[in-house]
Amino acid sequence: MTEKLSDTARKSLIDPLVANGWTVDAEADRIAKTYEFADFTEAFAFMTRAALWAEKWNHHPDWSNSYNRVTISLTTHDVGGLSSLDAKLARKMDQIRED
Repeated sequence: MTEKLSDTARKSLIDPLVANGWTVDAEADRIAKTYEFADFTEAFAFMTRAALWAEKWNHHPDWSNSYNRVTISLTTHDVGGLSSLDAKLARKMDQIRED
């Protein structure tokens, strides 16, 4: 069972993401990031790779794509806020982006 992050867990899991460009919306208890790519094809390829992990982990992002930009928002709806799944998927997306 996934649980909402404690204050201690937030510090260890979310702070490194913020240092890597993610922002925290405290009111909505979610993290967000916009990635920019060379063109639409690269943006779509990123989304495809990320979607495979999201499906594997049964944790799906709220996201949008506009030409070469992908804007992502992560929260765990089942727990009403951020969970370890959000941090895990955010780290994977950063890794995919760097590949």
